Amino acid sequence: MSKSKVTDSLLFKIVIAIVLGIIVSLFAPEWLGRIFATFNGLFSNFLNFFIPVLIFALITPAIAGLGKGAGKWLGYTAAIAYGSTIIAGVIAYITAKLLYPVLLGGQSLGLDVSDVDEGALTPYFEVEMPAPFEVMTALLLAFCVGVAMTAVKADTLYNASRELEAIVIKVIWGFVIPLLPIYIFGMFLGLGMNGNLLDVLSAFAKVLILSVVMTIAYLVLQYLVAGAIAERNPFKAIRTMLPAYFTALGTSSSAATIPVTHRAALNNGISKPIAGFVIPLCATIHLSGSMIKLTLYGFAVVYLADLNIGVATAAGFILLLGVMMIAAPGVPGGAVMVAVGLMQSMMGFDESMIALMIAAYIAVDSFGTAANVTGDGAIAMIVDRFAKNKIVDPDDPDNFLGDEGYEAEFIEAVDTDNDEADSASAGSSSASHSPSAGKHEAN
Repeated sequence: MSKSKVTDSLLFKIVIAIVLGIIVSLFAPEWLGRIFATFNGLFSNFLNFFIPVLIFALITPAIAGLGKGAGKWLGYTAAIAYGSTIIAGVIAYITAKLLYPVLLGGQSLGLDVSDVDEGALTPYFEVEMPAPFEVMTALLLAFCVGVAMTAVKADTLYNASRELEAIVIKVIWGFVIPLLPIYIFGMFLGLGMNGNLLDVLSAFAKVLILSVVMTIAYLVLQYLVAGAIAERNPFKAIRTMLPAYFTALGTSSSAATIPVTHRAALNNGISKPIAGFVIPLCATIHLSGSMIKLTLYGFAVVYLADLNIGVATAAGFILLLGVMMIAAPGVPGGAVMVAVGLMQSMMGFDESMIALMIAAYIAVDSFGTAANVTGDGAIAMIVDRFAKNKIVDPDDPDNFLGDEGYEAEFIEAVDTDNDEADSASAGSSSASHSPSAGKHEAN
């Protein structure tokens, strides 16, 4: 990777923001801290406004798209992917319950100290930005509309949802993502000036290491199961999928890694129709690595802040998060962005907790993405075992480009259809105005 790519990456900017926030907090005057507290307040209010729109705009077309393609095998593949994601969350939750009393024992997250918008760092002013609807309303509406579009012919509505998705992604890339480093800088500046930074960093350092280890361990578990079902060597399969793993480490995007994952799956002996179908689908709906990280980080905050979250609430959080994260592929850090609203509504997280979650998640975002895409190969092995020679491939499976290539392909397809329609119309018009056309043709 070239130097320019490294310095332009979101991960690099986040790391610099964290380091600068820590350093500047050692000597920054109060007025500077209040400026960033003001910015953080405005930005967090905007996120509260924008996240319900984001959830609806990204999840609706993703769910609607699941109803088109390979018939019953789409449902089977989606069920396997969702099951894998949920199992990952359950394992992460159990691990957190067992290990956090040891890893995080004696530490706490002082909410009155770690909140960058309160105490000594009060913002200069605030602007209320009420959301158009609640997060749960957005999720239910997206699910209902998306499922309904799979049952009826609603091409116009589907295309409109895709256009809204493109607009929202533009806002994410053009506004939210560029401002995230400043937001993280302000959060760590506030933590440092409030004197609670070292304890928080120390606590999350252990959780960060645990999350990386767990994603790798879960990958091994996935391939052990897939290898047993498909009767293949699981470790050889993992080795073949390593190019996809390391590519995802660099891109931090499941969608951007689809071509490499697809090629690795073919090299793993997966049939071409199965690889062309399963890999792009799972890049959207299979997010086991992201689930592990979000569950570990979320319940680390719960433990440190001494929040009362029961098993039923935790189970609901994991089940809903598995659905909401289908909006994440293609956007580095997208999983934590779409999970923010759920953490606020179900787990009672405030803005400072959300900021800490975003910082911790993005710090090792690529490891979760790498686990996601590599795990797709395991699901492809399972589906290939049962569906081989049962999925007809009318089109070239290499055309599956994921969400990032959708808009270009859609526009090209519409232009082609319009050109064909114009040609047919012109030909029909010419024939109707030229009675001798048939005779000339026959001659």
